[in-house]
Amino acid sequence: MADRVLIVDDERNIRRVLQALLESEGYEVVSAADGDEARAKIRRADPSFDVVLTDLRMPNCDGMELLRWVQSSNPDTPVVMLTAHGTVDVAVSAMREGAFDFITKPFEESDLSAMMAKAVAHRNANRERAYAPGVSEESSLRQAPPDKASKVLGDIIGVSPPMQELFGLMRKVAPSPTTILLRGESGTGKELVASAIHRLSDRAEGPFIAVNCTAIPENLFESELFGHEKGAFTGAVTRRPGRFELADGGTLFLDEIGELPGPMQVKLLRVLQERVVERVGGMRPVHVDVRLVAATNAPLEAMVHSGAFRDDLFYRLNVVPIILPPLRERPSDIPVLIQHFVVKFSQRLERDVSAVDAQLERALVEYPWPGNIRQLENIVERMVLLASGELLTMEDLPRELRDQTRDEQAGIDTVRDDAPMPDGNLKDIVRERTQALERDLILRALQEDDWNVTHAARRLGISRKGLQLKMKDYDLRGREGAP
Repeated sequence: MADRVLIVDDERNIRRVLQALLESEGYEVVSAADGDEARAKIRRADPSFDVVLTDLRMPNCDGMELLRWVQSSNPDTPVVMLTAHGTVDVAVSAMREGAFDFITKPFEESDLSAMMAKAVAHRNANRERAYAPGVSEESSLRQAPPDKASKVLGDIIGVSPPMQELFGLMRKVAPSPTTILLRGESGTGKELVASAIHRLSDRAEGPFIAVNCTAIPENLFESELFGHEKGAFTGAVTRRPGRFELADGGTLFLDEIGELPGPMQVKLLRVLQERVVERVGGMRPVHVDVRLVAATNAPLEAMVHSGAFRDDLFYRLNVVPIILPPLRERPSDIPVLIQHFVVKFSQRLERDVSAVDAQLERALVEYPWPGNIRQLENIVERMVLLASGELLTMEDLPRELRDQTRDEQAGIDTVRDDAPMPDGNLKDIVRERTQALERDLILRALQEDDWNVTHAARRLGISRKGLQLKMKDYDLRGREGAP
């Protein structure tokens, strides 16, 4: 028997498109124009629907009201919310109230297909629990756990294919105790992903301890990570547990692991192998049960080759590498992130900003964002703070970004109108132009900050070490590197 889907949307054309797509996948599809009609069809359905796919904004009974009704009357039926970019925050709230997941308009056919397959699998799992020997359907449904993964991942904004692929990998690796290495540019959300992996794991009830290795002075690393005994050194007036002990039974997140000094790399390797730490000044080992998640934006392979990072520690950390995509490779997420940050900072700063005009949104989507999500968040916060009205426009964009956006757009138009089509495939052309743009932005930041690497790194939203590595890659060796 074909799986049955109920589509609920007040737009007739949307219902037709969804019905055609799902029927081509082999589903039996019924549609309704609003929540009231949907409830009537659910009551009369025989057999019951396997999935409800509903819009959020509808007249009469809207998607949220329908969700609550389905949860009370058919609690084992997953409800997938269909939403536009401007209502993603509402969809995330719906997931917290029990919705299975959400999909945004416009959507890709492959994304819809994957979402429906996932929802049907969830429904089938509920049915298997419901009819397990010796368990009544009512008691089984009452005890069925919620879709924890969907709720946790709902806190990470991402509707693009790269992010969906990332979510799938996180679901697979989170339950294991395996060490994970998160890799990606600065500002891509590595700590957020590490926290989500912890919350999806069997250690979710344990502590999540985050350590930024760039923030610890070299002479204090051992004490910070492993703790110290009273009197171990000047100023050690009491015994102090280290971060490994504090994370016992949970997860320890070491950010910017490439900054770890050589002697500490040896000690960390021993902890990972033997699961014991020794406090500074201590005489006996302390056993710890810690799942390690490390992160870096540095090219560790090159550091291993140069001798700056131990190869045995690298292989121990790199058991499950997860690469976070930069923001420029997930442009479909940018409008969603913009709206999220507008709402966030309007509330925090007590402003009345509620929307972004189309020209500004297009400019922000086309900008390459060398500082990734952190840079976008900072720019939106600045625009909301200084905005003079409810609608953000190009005039609210900081001058330096506005000038760069216009320059880049002029450059794009020149390529289109005056230059021949460059040779090579699209991916190579985009990579080359992106690298050229990145080099230019780094050079500008260095020049404006009088080649102060620390200040330029802060301006670009990346670590000092990351900027130094990029300067080496682009052969920017100080003032003489300027063209």
